[in-house]
Amino acid sequence: MSPLRRPELLAPAGSLEMMRTAFAYGADAVYAGQPRYSLRVRNNSFGKLDVLAAGMEEARAAGKAFYLVANIYPHNAKIRTFEEDMAPVIALRPDALIMADPGLMMMVRERWPEVDIHLSVQANTTNYASVRFWQSVGVKRIILSRELSLDEVKEIRDACPEMELEVFVHGALCIAYSGRCLLSGYFNHRDPNQGTCTNSCRWDYKLHEAADDEAGDSRPLGKLPLGNPQGMGTVGTALGGGTRHAQGAKVWLLEEGSRPGELMPVEEDEHGTYILNSRDLRAVEHVQKLVEIGIDSLKIEGRTKSPYYVARTCQGYRQAIDDAVAGRPFDLGLLGQLEGLASRGYTDGFYQRHHTPEHQNYLRGHSESGRSLLVGEVVGYSGERGLAEVEVKNRFGIGDRLEFVAPAGPRDALAERIEDADGQPLSLIPGSGRRVWLPLPEGVAPGEPCYIARYV
Repeated sequence: MSPLRRPELLAPAGSLEMMRTAFAYGADAVYAGQPRYSLRVRNNSFGKLDVLAAGMEEARAAGKAFYLVANIYPHNAKIRTFEEDMAPVIALRPDALIMADPGLMMMVRERWPEVDIHLSVQANTTNYASVRFWQSVGVKRIILSRELSLDEVKEIRDACPEMELEVFVHGALCIAYSGRCLLSGYFNHRDPNQGTCTNSCRWDYKLHEAADDEAGDSRPLGKLPLGNPQGMGTVGTALGGGTRHAQGAKVWLLEEGSRPGELMPVEEDEHGTYILNSRDLRAVEHVQKLVEIGIDSLKIEGRTKSPYYVARTCQGYRQAIDDAVAGRPFDLGLLGQLEGLASRGYTDGFYQRHHTPEHQNYLRGHSESGRSLLVGEVVGYSGERGLAEVEVKNRFGIGDRLEFVAPAGPRDALAERIEDADGQPLSLIPGSGRRVWLPLPEGVAPGEPCYIARYV
């Protein structure tokens, strides 16, 4: 057997801090967007040309890749400004442009033929015929649709052995096909497909039973759940699996928390209604299979997330990739480490369509046993005191079992000594907005990035 190829670990970056964190914790490459031409306008400091230039230069010096996202489906106004706006950006030499719109790709090909293009997940590539088409027009890499199973991914790999393939392995999932949602545009006139999504699918909705004449008073039925084991929240789930609307017995009305009294009828078929929340993608248990298939890049979603999120996900998937390539078994502890991140519950999406009850219990049990909560970030170190300065994010205190998340790997330690700036002992730090001092465990070097979590 030929040795397994090590896929690229690709991390999100909304700022220089996120980029540096990603590289420190194991990422091989990052992707960042141009705000006017990508689908992430907010929390993106790379819209400033000097910041973008610094990021690309640092990435090159570290031997890492920096991909620039321009995956919008533009209206005419943005077509007219695209080349002028992108000229100074492309002059910085990004390693590739991530794009979706054929017209913009044609413009790049004509003016900057030397620039590599990666096809965005927004293009909904779900089959090998589409991959071959995009290969024929010079696209270097395809980011496959999230709606594919592992078997379908393998079919595409086998049919297109010379094309670079990338898949998502972690992060938020959209309720719409490959992210083409319209809820935010409908409610707030902020179009998700122009980069200004307000995540309307994740708001606080309530379900009401309409009166017999579909008018008059309605009875609230409570909040809908986050989702079923396959990842999508459904009205059928909220009603205990019923399909009463489809049967004509009842009419159900949806109410969003900030719009009381605005009741929207819910249509439901035999599969339910997928207007609400999706669980987040976590496919770390499938990294081994993706490595065996020969995927070129494993991608983490989350350009608007925190540096801690990037540190935790990069470290976890870095270990999973390295273990897979080395032939080591999957480390179940990675499930728990990723469970400590803020999420809406996890699903492995469409990679594996049906789990047995035993498999579900296996994943859930190991996830819950290692859960932790971010409580602080190391921001300095005093050699004289032998203590690290910690910016507190959440409550912790003496006796708590802590996890120090450093680039060399997580280290556990019991909180036995905590001091304030004057050296006075503290027993409990009630919440964020404070700075305290505590010793670092063996294996965590002073001066390197480090986050602290409390096991819960």
